Amino acid sequence: MEKDASAPDPSRQCNGFSGVLYGEFTDTLNDGVRYSVSLTESALTIQRISSSPDRTKVVFNLSDCIGCRAYKGPDSADIGAYFAAYFYPFKRRWMSTGVARQRVEQCFRVALAQDPLVNLREAERWAHAIRDASVLQAPRRDGVMYTELRRPCRTMILVNPHSGRGQALQLFTGHIQAMLTEASVPYTLVITEHQNHARELVRNADLTQWDALVIMSGDGLLFEVINGLMEREDWQQAIQTPLGMLPGGSGNALAASIHHYSQSPPAWNEELLLSCGFMLCKGLVGSLDLVSVHLASSQRLFSFLSLAWGFVADVDIESEKYRHVGAIRFLMGTLVRLASLRVYQGRLAYLPAKEIPKPPNERAKATRPPFTPQQPSLCSSLPCHLVPKASPKQSSLKNCVDTNLNQNSITNSSNVITNMRPETHGNNKTTSPTDSLLPSLCQPVPENWTVVNEEDFVLVLAICHSHLAEDLWTVPGAMADDGLIHLFYVTAGISRPALLRLFLAMERGSHLAYGCPHLVYEKVRALRLEPISQQGMITVDGEVVEYGPIQAQVHPRMARLICG
Repeated sequence: MEKDASAPDPSRQCNGFSGVLYGEFTDTLNDGVRYSVSLTESALTIQRISSSPDRTKVVFNLSDCIGCRAYKGPDSADIGAYFAAYFYPFKRRWMSTGVARQRVEQCFRVALAQDPLVNLREAERWAHAIRDASVLQAPRRDGVMYTELRRPCRTMILVNPHSGRGQALQLFTGHIQAMLTEASVPYTLVITEHQNHARELVRNADLTQWDALVIMSGDGLLFEVINGLMEREDWQQAIQTPLGMLPGGSGNALAASIHHYSQSPPAWNEELLLSCGFMLCKGLVGSLDLVSVHLASSQRLFSFLSLAWGFVADVDIESEKYRHVGAIRFLMGTLVRLASLRVYQGRLAYLPAKEIPKPPNERAKATRPPFTPQQPSLCSSLPCHLVPKASPKQSSLKNCVDTNLNQNSITNSSNVITNMRPETHGNNKTTSPTDSLLPSLCQPVPENWTVVNEEDFVLVLAICHSHLAEDLWTVPGAMADDGLIHLFYVTAGISRPALLRLFLAMERGSHLAYGCPHLVYEKVRALRLEPISQQGMITVDGEVVEYGPIQAQVHPRMARLICG
């Protein structure tokens, strides 16, 4: 299975590669052009053999290599064999500033003997050595513990063809499919057909067939997959299945966060897709925090990204009508909502990540009294008929296609999951983890919680990752497994220009230094939100949920993420 990838594995270094290889090979198109090629544990060095004094060496770092393959040529009379290595180094963008990963292929012809099998074995030896060395040289972030995906990694890739501008499937076939072939990753492509298709599929799937589940869509499809895994009786094992994210939606918050965590230069659009595809092929797995969310109806669901109320939720849902324009839909939605800025009344309480004891007199000034029966919450005061029901986002409608490299088959799933709760058993206890930090929604919050001394909000946002969208760097210091919920709220009184400047500063990650007196940021372990305004929307991971009291707590490192 998987192994700790925090340090090189000596056994792998000895498996066909002892540290250094050297050979002389010809160009694939011109036998008159010869190269000396040397392989070390960290690089592939290529130099043209020539009498010219200018014999420039080209060095490719194996940390940028995703794979290498050996093969015979198309001409049966050709005694030579070939090996091709695939690199994705950072190179300067054409007609632009900055750098991004770009594909480079290095291919050589091996003709050391008259026996074709001898040449093929030599090509395979080089391909095997380059593959092994490139795995050992996968980019790692200091201080992060990784495991490796097993090789070959049997991968299920779920694509929502209607996410974003409806180009997810084209982006997969145009970019990711070739990368997976180059990296020798066998995969099954599943095209989702309807809302909760992915949720139903992973809830009932035999997960022993898969080493990873990868999403090619917006963040909503991963929300389905995570909740489907948590609804299984074997959720403890199921949620350990490594999860991957390929950006195919409008926001792509998790994909942008994964790219940011890799300490790579900023990337957007297809460059971001290439970066996430590269990390998928490298196969390093880290930890992922999940957040358990409780709704007023006693439903429970699991979040990996965000909980939003007010301005952010309004923009996310109301901009659905502009989905065809892609990520710019959020800018359009922001401008529309700014024109008629809303203020919401509610109560907010949270458990600080680092509790600082306060003297009783200071606590009385800083917080409201805990929510009590004398101070009734909406779970007892808001009639059910006042809870608006929002229509779900449009999901995908298409056949499911299995493309396990060159093998074709069909995978189908006919049932739709509409229930948001985890499964229960005869003892009425869920199989899901216990939320030890959360009381019942109808009970007061504990004394060590902070209650916000403010009832008028423009927005409340609880987020677990660095990015809220590709171009919104919301929490510069966040990590996928920091064990924190990053809580933001903006109070009433902020002007429209000030709120716009705040979101523009968020594009650069400088909003926390903006000095806005209406913006509050706290690191928390749990929170509770009780809307008083009878109209509004609450979203979890961008999906509309029941409007009313809601609370959540973080479960550190519960899941696993392919993050490189």
